[in-house]
Amino acid sequence: MIGAQAKACFTWLCAVVLGCGPAVGAEAFITDQSGDEVSVLDLGLKHVVARIPVSGKPAGIAMAPDGRTAYVTSTEGKHVSVIDTASRKIVAQIAIPDTPLGIAADPAGSFIYVAGFYQPRLYKIDLKAGAIVASIEVGASPSGVALTPDGTLIVTADRDDDQISIIDAKTFTRKGTVKVGAHPFGVTVDPRGERAYAANVESNTISVVDLKAETLLGSVATGKRPYAVALAKGRGFSTDQYGGTVSVFDLATLQPVKRISVGDYPEGIETSADGNSVYVVNWFSNEVWAIDAETLAVTAKMPVGDGPRAFGTFLRETL
Repeated sequence: MIGAQAKACFTWLCAVVLGCGPAVGAEAFITDQSGDEVSVLDLGLKHVVARIPVSGKPAGIAMAPDGRTAYVTSTEGKHVSVIDTASRKIVAQIAIPDTPLGIAADPAGSFIYVAGFYQPRLYKIDLKAGAIVASIEVGASPSGVALTPDGTLIVTADRDDDQISIIDAKTFTRKGTVKVGAHPFGVTVDPRGERAYAANVESNTISVVDLKAETLLGSVATGKRPYAVALAKGRGFSTDQYGGTVSVFDLATLQPVKRISVGDYPEGIETSADGNSVYVVNWFSNEVWAIDAETLAVTAKMPVGDGPRAFGTFLRETL
């Protein structure tokens, strides 16, 4: 057997020189709700390299655009933990006056936005001040939060109102709402900032919304209880909690492509920076699975901590 240092060297050479394996220095920060920790998963070595204690049942996560900081919501602790990703330490905690779940970081790295599930409100947190500086009312039971890549719009999935809210980030006012399927939970915005994709857990569909026109463009059927959505290679990927699958659909036609069997109760999902892999977090089987975004084949199964959710953005590049 080779040592960890030699294995890491081999992984680096394989990725850089031979072009095989995942991107060099890729890590996943996985919120393990049952274990009250965040597992740091090295996607090259395919195993956990650090565990960070986080109290209060961590669930949601937003990675800063530069990958240097991860922001984690704790549903029972009612706070956001600010984690330095290099040192693997919590450097601050910010109290939230509600049960926080969905969270997103703005592209400029100045603010994070947290959905308060019961109020229901969206909280704006100034990262320099380390405090809430504003909040606005959104629809009932806001769950997922996403921003357009330019940071001008914020989108919340308002579960119990069957809608998404579209918010102007500069004025921090709600521009409008769009009715979607039954009980939207996760929401993702495309790289051009034109469309939002909401995963509707009750109607078993993904709704597609034109953000400029604020209109529903269509929907696509998925497996049972779709939870979150990732986009890659002209396709959408939804985690289907009750189905134990990832539903793949064509973004242009909104037609189903394939249903991939994954672990038990898949929740969080995100695309790698190079767009070649989709990572699926399986809550009940305590694993992260990797899917090739082109071939749709499962390429890895990696154990993590107890009760992983990783609802949000959890990937970072270390180089």
